[in-house]
Amino acid sequence: MLEAILFDLDGTLADTDSIHFAVWQDILVRFDLDIDRAFYRQRISGRTNSKIIKDIIPQLSLEDAWKLATEKEETYRRIANSLLPTPGLDRLIRLTDNASIKRAVITNAPEDNATYMLKVLRLKDTFPIVIMAKDAPPGKPDPAPYNLALSRLGVKSENAIAFEDSAAGIHSAVGAGIYTIGVTSSHPPEHLIYAGASMTVEDFNSEQLWQLLDSKSKAVE
Repeated sequence: MLEAILFDLDGTLADTDSIHFAVWQDILVRFDLDIDRAFYRQRISGRTNSKIIKDIIPQLSLEDAWKLATEKEETYRRIANSLLPTPGLDRLIRLTDNASIKRAVITNAPEDNATYMLKVLRLKDTFPIVIMAKDAPPGKPDPAPYNLALSRLGVKSENAIAFEDSAAGIHSAVGAGIYTIGVTSSHPPEHLIYAGASMTVEDFNSEQLWQLLDSKSKAVE
């Protein structure tokens, strides 16, 4: 029986990939790194800023790395003020309300970003539980964030599903034993399946998704 639906934030609740890519592209040019989409998907998408910078710009001191990450997120927030929720999210939220299914957000986003995005998307009151990397270090791809979400919700992994758009997020959710659905906003379906997703959807209006939800929840919209 489905008792909880867990959502990643960036690329899942809203398509933020193009914004993050553009900001990182502008920043990394300073370090003579001209990144493309493939580089972004492999080395940046879904990871924490600390891991990204340590991997790509290891010469930076901890202080300079923190300043750069702060600048990146401030730039992102200035651009992201017109984001819209992923299509079908309102329908999915109605299902959780009607069927008394618990919900939470699990994200590697910095706290300021997570708070800002949920406000822009008008979802701040929709998710009483928001788990960030700082709450369950080391963050995704480690399963710790999803394990913490399950614990706070009082739900077993077999009674939950998760939505993720990146390999790091899928590794985290699958590592916690959760049936995971890949959202193809950031990566091709085959990449998400390879990472461990059980199925993929373009958005929350997918007919295949609603067939699955009906079989799991037995709830009427």
